Amino acid sequence: MRQIPVDTNGATLMVAQPPQVKMRDKRNGVIATDGDNGPKLMTVDVLFVMNGNAEVVTVTVAEPDISGELEMGTPVALTGLIARPWENEFNGQKRHGISFRAVAVTSLAAGASKPKAA
Repeated sequence: MRQIPVDTNGATLMVAQPPQVKMRDKRNGVIATDGDNGPKLMTVDVLFVMNGNAEVVTVTVAEPDISGELEMGTPVALTGLIARPWENEFNGQKRHGISFRAVAVTSLAAGASKPKAA
């Protein structure tokens, strides 16, 4: 499958929707995992702003690779972001699009790496 690296240099990235569990099968409640027995996958909606254009993209990342509090508006860095074109057919209807996957999503908010006081 083709993987296209995405250059985020010069872009402003911020959380549009906090991380949510990615479902493999919504009807049966099956959670998507990275590989057969890997960590569960999460999706984060990220506002991608570059050259005066803004778009919200949904990025998939393994749960352990999300660092810091990711609340709406939090500036983030996307490590190893790639785009993958996809196509499928269901009930005779063809669909296609682009999915995004990152190695890590990291909060850039001040103090994001500090542990919370108990």
